[in-house]
Parts: sequence; structure tokens; C-alpha cells
Amino acid sequence: MRINRQTERIIDELQKLRLKKFGLLLAAGLVNAFGVTVFIAPVMLYDSGISGTSILLSQITPFSLSLFLLILNIPLFLFGLKKQGLTFTIYAIFAVSAYSFWAWLITDVLPVDVSMASPLAGTDLLLCALFGGLISGTGSGMAIRFGGAMDGIEVLAVVFAKRLGITVGTFVMIYNVMLYIVCGLVMDSWILPLYSIVTYGAGLKTVDFIVEGMDRSKAAIIVTNRPDEVCEALSAVFECGITQVEAKGYYSNVAKTIVYIIINRFQIGKMRDIVHEKDPSAFISISEVADVFPTNQ
Repeated sequence: MRINRQTERIIDELQKLRLKKFGLLLAAGLVNAFGVTVFIAPVMLYDSGISGTSILLSQITPFSLSLFLLILNIPLFLFGLKKQGLTFTIYAIFAVSAYSFWAWLITDVLPVDVSMASPLAGTDLLLCALFGGLISGTGSGMAIRFGGAMDGIEVLAVVFAKRLGITVGTFVMIYNVMLYIVCGLVMDSWILPLYSIVTYGAGLKTVDFIVEGMDRSKAAIIVTNRPDEVCEALSAVFECGITQVEAKGYYSNVAKTIVYIIINRFQIGKMRDIVHEKDPSAFISISEVADVFPTNQ
């Protein structure tokens, strides 16, 4: 019975896989590989996470970047299989394999000389750091948005961060700081690790942009005594879904209603005016929403 249930769960996970996403992840791997092999690695800068570790190892050993990407990343994704699920693991392994394949193709097959300098930015470290971070960050963001991942360090962070009493973001940051310190010690130079921090920052911001979009939506929580009037006015102007939740004031012990609505940043002022026109004593709280998934009608 247990085996049957496990088999059913595996089949359910496999049925969630989509051919279109594999194509998109293949493209994400190409973008990431282009940023790393054309801008970052040729001038001995370092990407973040396992990608940066692979670059360092490829510099001090006779083995290639593409090989280390597979050797270091795939075990981490398999290690996090239980927490992340089979679908994510398959997508992530495919994305890293695509990244590794494109990296091998660019560095070892195509007639592009990336051994001494960037073919596009030469030896300008600032240009290589910025454009390498932007392009590789775009590839990583695409991988996350399409259901996978380009670096196993985040999987490791999800598994161990809570046990260490820190956030996932802090775990990744600590890993990268340690990586850049090791790079400085091994290469006996701090210029390249410091420029690599620029690469890391540019990549991090780009990933946020790709995954969450340029303009995050805003969630407005409105505590009011006149919910029907407020909702009617908001619905007439914004023509969007609105949710009411019955509540009670802790100190006043008076029944109130919480109105929840998603708007964009350009609508905040108009929303505030409408609410206070209908209920001058209404309490309004605004927070950012990383993503909005509308229900299918």
C-alpha cells in the first residue's frame, strides 16, 4: 500500500512537468552561460554560489567549468529532493545541465576566444562585473520563474538555514562572503573578489526584477466601520476583486470589517481618498505583494 502511494505521488509529480518549461529553461541556461563565460570567467571574476565555486575550481584545476557545475549542483538538488519536490528537482537539474552544456559549447566548441579577456568588454573589470551580473542574473531569474533553479546553494540554504537560526538570504550571503574571501586568499589578490561583489549585487537585483517584475502590486488592508460603502466605491473605480473579513477591535471590543484589495502603486492615492471620503476614521495599511495569481474563471 505504501509503495503504491509513493508511486502515485511520483506519477502525479511527473504529470506536472511541461515541455514548454523545459524549452524556457534551456533558454535560461543559455543566457546564464553567456553572462558567465563571456563576461565573468574570462577576466577571472567570480559568480555567486556554486557557479562562483565552479569558476574558482576551474581556475586552479585542469577540469572545466561545465564539469564542476554538474558535479557540485546535481547532488545538492538531489539532497533537497524531499523538501523541494520531484518536479522542482527535475526542472532544476535540467536547468543546470543546460547551463553546463551551453558553457561547454561557448568555451570549448565555438570559435570564441574567452581565455584571456571578454570578447565584448575586453579586460574592463567594471564592465565585465556589471554586464556579467546582469546577464547571468537574467538567466537565473528566468530559471526560477519557470519552476527551476540555476544554483544548488539556495537548496542547501532551504535545508540548513532554519536549523542554524538564520534566513535563507543570510545563509546565501554568508556562503558568498566566504567564497570571495577564499578566492582572494587562493589567488593572492583582493581586486577580483571585490569586483565580484559588484557582479553579485547586479545579479541579485536582476533576479528580483525577473522573478517579481518591475512594479510590484500593493496590498491594501482597510479596517472600517462602513465596509459596504467603501467596497462599493472602490469596486466602481478600480473594477477589481475585493475581500471582506469580519473582525473585532481588541481594545474597543467593537465589531469591524477588514477590506482587502490589490492595486498598483499609481492607485494608492486615489484609493486612500476614496476610503477616507466614505469613512474618515478608517485605518489603512499598505504592503508590497511579490506576485499575484488570479483565479481561473
